[in-house]
Amino acid sequence: MTRILVIDDEADIRDGFAMILERAGYVVGTAANGREGVALHKVSPFDVVIADLFMPVQDGIETIIDLRRDFPDIKIIAVSGGGRRGLAKNFLSSATMFGADLALTKPISIADLCNAVEEVLAGTGTPPEPS
Repeated sequence: MTRILVIDDEADIRDGFAMILERAGYVVGTAANGREGVALHKVSPFDVVIADLFMPVQDGIETIIDLRRDFPDIKIIAVSGGGRRGLAKNFLSSATMFGADLALTKPISIADLCNAVEEVLAGTGTPPEPS
């Protein structure tokens, strides 16, 4: 069974993603920041990690770098609403340069979330073009 780790400091988003993915048949773990997520993955590896970019303790870019370095085959989806300045596209492009397989702008529909997971698992995820 496919295991997915959702890393987001916003509990509503983290829990919402987890509920959607569990209903889609995935086993889901959650973490409130990148450091917690990486530690959880080291203990019990996941197939896919969905990581927010803006989090306290350890942000998404650091998390992507750590995961990609230690687990080169992990599938990573970066998500962001762009922070306070609404620069999601720029940050998501950076996330793919640092190793995310796919990047999505929040808010994310149920269909887009599930499709993104299917795409990275199938190896068909296409990172956004840097602008």
